[in-house]
Amino acid sequence: MDRKDYSRRSFLAQSIAGLSLAGLPAWYANEAVAAEQERVGSMPKKIAANDQINLACIGPGGRKAGFRQGLGVTRGIARQPGVKVVAVADVDKTHADEAAKGFGEDCKAYYDFRELLRRKDIDAVVIGTPDHWHAIVATAAMKAGKDVYCEKPLTLFVEEGRRIAKAAKKRRKVFQTGSQQRSDERFRLACELVRNGRLGRIKRVECRLPNGTTGGPFKVQSVPSDLDFDFWLGPAPAADYVPERTHGSFRHWYEYSGGMMTDWGAHHLDIAQWALGMDDAGPIKVEGMAKVPAIPNGYNVLHDYAITYTYPGDIQVIATHQGENGVRFEGEAGWIFVSRSKIEASDEKLLKEPLSASADRLYVSSSHHANFIECVRNRKETICTAEIGHRSATVCHLGNISVRLGGRKLEWDPAKEEFKNDEEANRMLTRPYRGEWKLSS
Repeated sequence: MDRKDYSRRSFLAQSIAGLSLAGLPAWYANEAVAAEQERVGSMPKKIAANDQINLACIGPGGRKAGFRQGLGVTRGIARQPGVKVVAVADVDKTHADEAAKGFGEDCKAYYDFRELLRRKDIDAVVIGTPDHWHAIVATAAMKAGKDVYCEKPLTLFVEEGRRIAKAAKKRRKVFQTGSQQRSDERFRLACELVRNGRLGRIKRVECRLPNGTTGGPFKVQSVPSDLDFDFWLGPAPAADYVPERTHGSFRHWYEYSGGMMTDWGAHHLDIAQWALGMDDAGPIKVEGMAKVPAIPNGYNVLHDYAITYTYPGDIQVIATHQGENGVRFEGEAGWIFVSRSKIEASDEKLLKEPLSASADRLYVSSSHHANFIECVRNRKETICTAEIGHRSATVCHLGNISVRLGGRKLEWDPAKEEFKNDEEANRMLTRPYRGEWKLSS
């Protein structure tokens, strides 16, 4: 597609084809198509050269690791009209060079993200780094004047999320958290039905996540010549190099991530928060039970878990590795289950009856990537802001903290963002950074 003069008809066809319509009731599918037609119809026929958005990716990942999260998001955003990828940065030289080559000769590779951020011609960045880098890179990018798309989970610690949200507000930057299920019609329908009382009073929500991964002990190896491992560690504690600490498997170490509780919890617990109207709040109690490996130099995140959150109104939200992947809402009038492939209910009438004209409707986004670029242009808030991403990641962190404290019952104050009467738990809301690293203000 010519990004300066694209075919509106072909772009609309591609957009509608990308809608998540499978299993939707006809009335809602028709609404989704109509909304997409209106969105594309409101786009300019041409994108002027001086309106081009120059995009960069920090942490694209690479083929040799089988991990291309940042690269995949960047490619998706680059498909939007008027977007050009001009730079990538990665501490793995091979990853950076491969990614830059894939975007063409005008895309430059960097091995230090700070050099990339000094470029005045870059408008927005995609952050696809391991989780322990998200907060440092995101706040530095906003300080440098860039809008940000940051992959989920937004943070490694609760305090980081608050700092990111404050920076986005202070600097008036467009920020999209990569919890893309909010841009899926099935999940939006489920949340709208819950919000509008279709199930009556909600009693229980099950967020069914994948199980954790176990492994180790792993053998210490020599650092590959194309990887700056000390830079990869960055603010995290010093460690000997084993390949399993890096790239796609970083998420199985508490030093860099939070296991499936943050990797998938940032998706499904985010949907639970959306449905319950808790985007600016959270649970008031948490209790987590799980197995946590104690293998020297091995994966150390939880597996075989059941974490119970209590929300106002005595609503129980359960994060568990058991059951079909997805989110199940249970209320007085039945249940609704939603996943990335389907939406179903205890009675099909719960889905087939249209919402009333006065119903509470949610933010409509049919494409997480398109939503980001549209907001970069119009300066409106994205569907998953820094504040929303912070609150959803916080729920995940609370569960991990309870588990790491032996399944301790914890009381949480979502307004103050601290535990009640538990200083040991409160100390786990943050962690000192190693060496020179710190968050920008």
